[in-house]
Amino acid sequence: MVVSTLTGSRGEVFSIAEGTTVHEAARYLREKQVRAVAVLNSQGKVAGVISQSDISDKVVSENKCPDWVRASEIMSTRLVAVSPQESLEECLNRMEQYGIYHLLVVDENDDYRGMISLQDLLKIIASQNKARADSLEDYIVGRR
Repeated sequence: MVVSTLTGSRGEVFSIAEGTTVHEAARYLREKQVRAVAVLNSQGKVAGVISQSDISDKVVSENKCPDWVRASEIMSTRLVAVSPQESLEECLNRMEQYGIYHLLVVDENDDYRGMISLQDLLKIIASQNKARADSLEDYIVGRR
């Protein structure tokens, strides 16, 4: 299975602008029920990623006012991206290699196509393993 199989089934690609306040970003994350979102520059290209951890570690724990801090000030800029044709196994390897929980999906024109999370990958792997186990069980007990 490749990344586009996962991202193609989604109706919306989530992102915010660099000038968005941290307060607005936190509300956006809550509203969309995601843990991280891409931050786009004025040309619509990915400039960074902001996550719940960034908000907690760089704003809340420092007692900064979320209405006065911009996403661009706290976003992670060490970006790791994959193409829509990348295998989900390779995505899992990259997450492990870089110690991250989200990967940006960027096409050959460097256009942002979405984000996948470790949770997305684990759900698919668990589902595939369950199907495999069910199939083996059916074979063993002769239900086929």
